[in-house]
Amino acid sequence: MHFCWISLIILSLSRVQAQFYGGNAYEASSGQSIRLGLITDDATDRMRQTFEHAISVVNNELGVPLVGETEQVPYGNSVQAFAQLCRLMQSGVGAVFGPAARHTASHLLTACDSKDIPFIYPHLSWGSNPDGFNLHPSPEDIANVLYDIVNQFEWSRFIFCYESAEYLKILDHLMTRYGIKGPVIKVMRYDLNLNGNYKSVLRRIRKSEDSRIVVVGSTAGVAELLRQAQQVGIMNEDYTYIIGNLNLHTFDLEEYKYSEANITGIRMFSPDQEEVRDLMEKLHQELGESEPVNSGSTFITMEMALTYDAVRVIAETTKHLPYQPQMLNCSERHDNVQPDGSTFRNYMRSLEIKEKTITGRIYFEGNVRKGFTFDVIELQTSGLVKVGTWEEGKDFEFQRPPQAVNFNDIDDGSLVNKTFIVLISVATKPYASLVESIDTLIGNNQFQGYGVDLIKELADKLGFNFTFRDGGNDYGSFNKTTNSTSGMLKEIVEGRADLAITDLTITSEREEVIDFSIPFMNLGIAILYVKPQKAPPALFSFMDPFSSEVWLYLGIAYLGVSLCFFIIGRLSPIEWDNPYPCIEEPEELENQFTINNSLWFTTGALLQQGSEIAPKALSTRTISAIWWFFTLIMVSSYTANLAAFLTIENPTSPINSVKDLADNKDDVQYGAKRTGSTRNFFSTSEEPIYIKMNEYLNAHPEMLMENNQQGVDKVKSGTKYAFLMESTSIEFNTVRECNLTKVGDPLDEKGYGIAMVKNWPYRDKFNKALLELQEQGVLARLKNKWWNEVGAGVCSAKSDNDGPSELGVDNLSGIYVVLVIGSIISIIISILCWCYFVYKKARNYEVPFCDALAEEFRIVIRFSENERPLKSAQSIYSRSRNSSQSIESLKTDSEENMPVED
Repeated sequence: MHFCWISLIILSLSRVQAQFYGGNAYEASSGQSIRLGLITDDATDRMRQTFEHAISVVNNELGVPLVGETEQVPYGNSVQAFAQLCRLMQSGVGAVFGPAARHTASHLLTACDSKDIPFIYPHLSWGSNPDGFNLHPSPEDIANVLYDIVNQFEWSRFIFCYESAEYLKILDHLMTRYGIKGPVIKVMRYDLNLNGNYKSVLRRIRKSEDSRIVVVGSTAGVAELLRQAQQVGIMNEDYTYIIGNLNLHTFDLEEYKYSEANITGIRMFSPDQEEVRDLMEKLHQELGESEPVNSGSTFITMEMALTYDAVRVIAETTKHLPYQPQMLNCSERHDNVQPDGSTFRNYMRSLEIKEKTITGRIYFEGNVRKGFTFDVIELQTSGLVKVGTWEEGKDFEFQRPPQAVNFNDIDDGSLVNKTFIVLISVATKPYASLVESIDTLIGNNQFQGYGVDLIKELADKLGFNFTFRDGGNDYGSFNKTTNSTSGMLKEIVEGRADLAITDLTITSEREEVIDFSIPFMNLGIAILYVKPQKAPPALFSFMDPFSSEVWLYLGIAYLGVSLCFFIIGRLSPIEWDNPYPCIEEPEELENQFTINNSLWFTTGALLQQGSEIAPKALSTRTISAIWWFFTLIMVSSYTANLAAFLTIENPTSPINSVKDLADNKDDVQYGAKRTGSTRNFFSTSEEPIYIKMNEYLNAHPEMLMENNQQGVDKVKSGTKYAFLMESTSIEFNTVRECNLTKVGDPLDEKGYGIAMVKNWPYRDKFNKALLELQEQGVLARLKNKWWNEVGAGVCSAKSDNDGPSELGVDNLSGIYVVLVIGSIISIIISILCWCYFVYKKARNYEVPFCDALAEEFRIVIRFSENERPLKSAQSIYSRSRNSSQSIESLKTDSEENMPVED
């Protein structure tokens, strides 16, 4: 086969040489112009017209004009294309523009490279060929665009659908960008049988769980894929397509505009550019081409645009570098090359052109064009709409313009591929907040919260697109007098936003100018205040188990029973005892139940310590048993209550209801958010208590806060301040702030809804979707996530682990005080008794009191001795007048008591 092919080429070369070459065939061209050759396989003649139009445009700026020569060849006919190339070489072309067929262009590139003739090919290059001049984005550039679009869509899995093996290079670069943490990608080749029938693969996609598809392939292949996808039934609202072909704007998309499918693509130029409009006008005049009906579409292909721009690059190069192409012989037997051909090609790559091109800025890094800017487009009912700009080296985010929708023209109320601007309040957690990340986030990725997740759930269910925008803290109100709105309401009424979702309350005042969805959350106004604080322990907190009356009656019982013991003891003969057991007939009897002993006996029983006194008579034993039983019950009751009173402290709060708040009980101040439904509730209420509170709020504007967070912070500061806010927001804060609590019951009942423009045609669809999310438990799951999971759990965990609190010094300080005071009293009594004893002894011995006190003190502080002599020669008492008499009497008594020996 190779031999036959080479033979055909040699035969054609022989015929060309026989017809055109003579003895002076290699004379240099003497014309004052630069010839450019175009070998095209475009049967519509659009490429030739584009080529000639581009030359005519640039010639207005050149001193040495460009002259174009066009050769038409059948698609894929390499032999004829090579023959036409030889014809152009003989005419002395300075550069050659190749055909669309890749294998044909590859053969021509090899031939031009051998002759140092710049070769321009306007299609995707799969190799890193340094010899060809290519303005088309590389597979890596296309992969980078697809990567950013997929990230903006936040896909966790998708299908990569490609036409042939060459397009897998895009997938390779895409996987390189993702690394090991990318989404799940299912790879499918749709042209399996190479016969243009893709339905078997499309049916597999329909049966799979994935509905997000990235498509890369040739222009004809991708267009046919979309047509067959509609036939198979996967061109509807459940499927989203990202098209990686740069000619999406040339497709006939009329059938897909109303299929509710999400189709996103990329392009390098807009149909509204001046250069594009001029080219379209030229084609309309020459070929009768009509402008496409769909907005955003054009029949100018990437190949045509890149051909136009390549002519511009050649023209700019000739301004800086003289170039005189020579006539050449393409036969292999001749080694002649184009002088300055490679220099001219290299200089083309050194230029940077920023204007008068169709595909934007042109500059090269090495042999590869860089610095691309792509329009990201989406198919809507009005046609292709630009929704963002991708620029190399910059972060990409969707910038969807607000849709100008004529509500009267809407038939089906479809939300697919529609884009809405959604207002949120990033200062209001948990409905919306900024994501805390070390990375720089842009677009919708920088927001999180309950409202953000709810919009995403609705978007997945209804198929619309959205762009979040911070609407600030002013939710807005409607002034009937001036007929004006403010805040978020004003943005919606004036068309700068489509939706608003935050803790926005549905009120009759707001519904006069906007509409609301059904409530996605029900709530009421409540009071946020610090938790009741534990009262500091009292000094005599150990007496708390009994009331004052019980302590009083206990004291009376103690004295009464002691008196009974004294009386009964004197009445009972058995209680009178002989004080001297050795004397059988004593002269007197002694009763143990004196007043002191009676009090001591009842005290020992009361304190569960007992005493040395033992009742003997039946009467005294009876009352003793009754007293012991009484003290057993009392002591047991006291002990049981004492533990509870010392470990469990009942917190006290100055306010327990809205009435306490209105009365400023305990000097507690209160406030609310400066604007919003809570403030309007008090200003419009006719209840006396709320009218009173509204007057207070009007008189104290410093108590009104700009947002809920300021109110929460003021309550946390512990300055006797209560904040009136929605109960759901209070629930969110009390889970995270352990010292905050909700006081009383809600003051009213209301709901949060999604705000939208008045008479919005999609309201019913939103309401239906919200009901489905409620029935499926999605709303409950989202609330549990943002209220009880994200950033929560601290307070609940702490309360679950709480056990009996340890007793501190403050709890038991009273016991220590009693002990210290009792000890001091005992010491004082002891000192007084001791002084009285010394005083009586000094009088008895007729010695000075101070001398006796000094001697007794010396005996007391003699800690090493535990015995005390009654008489001593050194004692002061021995020198007294009564001392000898006492000693002699002691001797006499001792002699009388000595036994007599037999």
